[in-house]
Amino acid sequence: MTTEAPAPTQSPAASARIAALHAALAERILVLDGGWGTLIQGYRLGEADFRGERFKDWPVDLKGNTDLLNLTRPDIVREIHSRYVEAGADITSTNTFTATRIAQADYQLQDYAREINREGARLAREAADTFTARDGRPRWVAGSMGPTNRSASISPDVNDPGARNTSFEELREAYREAALGLIEGGADILLVETIFDTLNAKAAIYALDELFEDLGFSLPVILSGTIVDASGRTLSGQTLEAFWTSIRHARPFAVSLNCSLGPEQLRGYVSELSRIADVPVAAYPNAGLPNEFGGYDETPEQMAEALGGWARDGLLNIAGSCCGSGPEHTRAIAAAVAGLPPRRIPGDDEHRMRLSGLEAVEVGA
Repeated sequence: MTTEAPAPTQSPAASARIAALHAALAERILVLDGGWGTLIQGYRLGEADFRGERFKDWPVDLKGNTDLLNLTRPDIVREIHSRYVEAGADITSTNTFTATRIAQADYQLQDYAREINREGARLAREAADTFTARDGRPRWVAGSMGPTNRSASISPDVNDPGARNTSFEELREAYREAALGLIEGGADILLVETIFDTLNAKAAIYALDELFEDLGFSLPVILSGTIVDASGRTLSGQTLEAFWTSIRHARPFAVSLNCSLGPEQLRGYVSELSRIADVPVAAYPNAGLPNEFGGYDETPEQMAEALGGWARDGLLNIAGSCCGSGPEHTRAIAAAVAGLPPRRIPGDDEHRMRLSGLEAVEVGA
């Protein structure tokens, strides 16, 4: 465990990168990187790799804690970032999907959450800046903030609907700590992703607003939900429109859909989000649905054809891929959307009242 660092400030270089990000988003479709799990599995790491020298005597097993690799195998994390950026990713996401103290408590590593996030962002920043120095093209780092392994809305006990294993306050504190580490490490964007419970996301939104106010500067925020099945709802039961209605007050840099579904199944929901959202839209689906072995079969060419079609139909501002994908998918998607205009962001009638529970309701002016 390390001593807490002082609060970060925003450098002129960081401000310039964010200004360039806004300019690029207005001009073209940006490319986000792909999945991490499959790539890390490809290294066939053992318990010793996850422990490293620093955690060699840790009292519980650490194998499977991929975010800990930021501290114990940074060479692997750095290499994956480089592979994605070399493949054409404008935005590379940090290896911090489970790096909140809530999720890290499973490994008794909750007190290392800030450091894991900081180092994850630093490694991504290093790779992005290395490639920018070579060719002058800006690349950006998105600090990944996953949903945690607990829900503020859903009971973990089928016999007690009112039971909860976390609280809004616990989530708020965990997200704030993770975001602080990501900012310290050099993230340009904060990516609250794979949102299955909107109340969890609201805790993240609150935490980020609070943190930005305390720091005196802000970063672009992407909010990315996940539709769990053909019902078209999140795991906590909201329709896509209700989800957007619940978070639109945050005025995110972009709203997104990722994970759970492949391009074929996600297409209709991306189209709906593009219709209702008055901010940029991102999408990064899985490489198809899992097969009987838990793998993903969608080829780079198939994913590129699908996302290229979405782009030609004017649905996307940011395109990428999620579980089961790799740098070859990123390369194909980047080629498919190159030169295509970004989605035009519609205006909005602010005189309508929008309310949401599981469904969305509009009240006329």
